[in-house]
Amino acid sequence: MTMMSFDWVFNVEIWASLLTLSALEIVLGIDNIIFISIMAGKLPPHQRAKARQVGLALALITRILLLSTIAWIAGLKEPFMTIYGFGLSWRDVILFGGGLFLVYKGTNEIYTMIEVDEEGHRNVKASSFTSIVIQIMFIDIVFSLDSVITAVGMSNHLPVMIAAVIIAVIAMLFASGPLSAFVDRHPSVKMLALAFLLLVGVLLIADGLHFHFPREYLYFAMAFSVMVEGLNLFHNKRKSRRKKVE
Repeated sequence: MTMMSFDWVFNVEIWASLLTLSALEIVLGIDNIIFISIMAGKLPPHQRAKARQVGLALALITRILLLSTIAWIAGLKEPFMTIYGFGLSWRDVILFGGGLFLVYKGTNEIYTMIEVDEEGHRNVKASSFTSIVIQIMFIDIVFSLDSVITAVGMSNHLPVMIAAVIIAVIAMLFASGPLSAFVDRHPSVKMLALAFLLLVGVLLIADGLHFHFPREYLYFAMAFSVMVEGLNLFHNKRKSRRKKVE
């Protein structure tokens, strides 16, 4: 009987690939966490944690299934029809549709936050758990497609790609709860998160139309905006403390 080889344990290249890919998957999953957190916030408090867990579980399942069909994923990038010289692939269709959905949801959520009825309360429509999960599942497919294509391009080892996806989803699971609570406590942060979703939606539409915009610029803009918002929250907190003292 042959013993199972554990040479991979001492393979520096595999570990470096795993760490790099895990970090990249976590970064690519930030917009997914934001969407899941905002959508889960539309549910009653006792259902929000379950919605986040179900949404991230669906994201994990979707990404692993896509990784197991690498040949099919590669085929999605091949044009299935040409329109006036524009090669349209299924990847383009998915990214374009997902981008339109994010733009619609972001715009609708911003309108809901701004729209106030005569009594001064937000006019928010109740959402069912099933409808929220279906929306999360749809956008999971869009984000997972982008994430999986990146993973396939960075590593040739399927176990490494699956391990990186699992690590990223676990990290997202731990971060989703505190992030959701923070967004709920600060309406300005929620507005900023919705603006991020609009940006991501426009970026996906551009990708679907073959206008490739480097993600690094988007993430830099998001990081800078978060830093400015953090300084603003810190300033407001100190200001409120001074008023209490006075």
